[in-house]
Amino acid sequence: MDTLNEPTTVRALVIDDSALYRKFVASVLNTIPGVEVIGTAANGRIGLEKIQSLGPDLVTLDLEMPELDGLGVLKKLAAQNASVVTIVVSATTAEGASATNEALRLGAFDFVLKPTGRSPDASREHLSKDLAAQRSTPSSTQSSDRESLPLGRTFSSESMSTLSNAGGSRPAGGSRALAPPEIVAIGVSTGGPAALHQVLPQLPVDFPCPVMTVQHMPPVFTKSLADNLDRKCALKVLEATDGHVIKAGEVLIAPGGRQMRLVREGGTTVVQITDDPPERSCKPSVDYLFRSIAHQFGQRAIGVVLTGMGDDGTLGCRLLRRAGATIVAQDEQTCTVYGMPRSVVEAGLADRVVPLDDIANCLMEVISSGACT
Repeated sequence: MDTLNEPTTVRALVIDDSALYRKFVASVLNTIPGVEVIGTAANGRIGLEKIQSLGPDLVTLDLEMPELDGLGVLKKLAAQNASVVTIVVSATTAEGASATNEALRLGAFDFVLKPTGRSPDASREHLSKDLAAQRSTPSSTQSSDRESLPLGRTFSSESMSTLSNAGGSRPAGGSRALAPPEIVAIGVSTGGPAALHQVLPQLPVDFPCPVMTVQHMPPVFTKSLADNLDRKCALKVLEATDGHVIKAGEVLIAPGGRQMRLVREGGTTVVQITDDPPERSCKPSVDYLFRSIAHQFGQRAIGVVLTGMGDDGTLGCRLLRRAGATIVAQDEQTCTVYGMPRSVVEAGLADRVVPLDDIANCLMEVISSGACT
C-alpha cells in the first residue's frame, strides 16, 4: 500500500453551471476534514479567473457548461502549465463517459460520479463517500505540488489468503527461458486513460500478441475508453465480452464493475467475464486478471503495471514472475500516481522500470528477444 502523508488543508474551488449543484458539492466538500471550499464559479470562464486569483489546490469540474465547458478549462490549464488538481464530476451517461475519458486524457487527475440517489440525503451520502475516498494520496506523484494533496482513491489492504504467501522468485534456474511471449497484460488506475492513449497507439498493426487491459473504472466508462482508443490505435480496441476468443491485433479492456479472466476452452483461450467480488476493493481487478494469465500462459506472458493508486497488481505479478513471465513497471517520474508500479518495484518483481514513452518499445524488444534481457 501507499505511504500516506499527514493530512493538510486542501483549498477547493467548485465549478458548475448549476447553482443548486455548486451549493451541494461545496457543502459536501466542507464536511470532509482537511478540505476548505474557497470559492465557486458558474462556468469555465469565471472558473479560470478564480483559479488565477484564488490559487486553489483542487478544482471540482463540471463538463457541460456555457461560455467555456470543462474540456475547454482543461485545455486552457494545460496551455498555462497550471499545477492545480482537477476532479471531474461526471454523469453516468454514455455522453458523460465519453467526455470524462477525454477530460482524463487532457490531464484531469480523476473523476467522481454525480449522485443518483432517490433523495437529497442519499445523494449527499453518495457524493460524500466518493469525495472522501479521495482523502489520502501517495507520497509520490508526478508533480511536487500534488505530493501534499490529501486526495486520491484509496484501496483496502486486505490480502487474499491463496496469494498472500506467494513469492516472487523465478522458477528453478533463476531466469526466464527463451519462450516467445504470447500475451501482454496491462494494469492501470489513476492517470490510466492518458497513459493508455500514449502507449497503445505506439503498438504497430502487426503486434504479435493480444493485449489484455484492466483500467479501474465504473461501468459505461470502459466502453467509452475503448471506443476512444480504437479511433487512435492501429490495433483493434474493444471492451471485453464474455466468450470472446483472444487473438493478436486486439486490445481488450475489462468492463467496468465486472471481473475479467482468461480460460481455456478446447484449443482456444477465451475471455470470461464474472461478477466475482472485488479484490483489494477493485472490480475490475488487475490481480484477478494477472492470476489467470499466470496460470494459462506462465513464462509466455508479459505483465505491465502503469500509473495508479494502491497496490492492485502486485500479487498477480508475484504469480506471473514465479511462472517465469516478464514484468514491466512504469517509472516514478512519468507516473501520475506512483502507487501500483512502486508496489511492484519495491517488492522486487520488476524486470524493467521504464518511462511511459518507452513502454511500447520495451514490449516490442522483449517480444523480439523472447525474454527479458
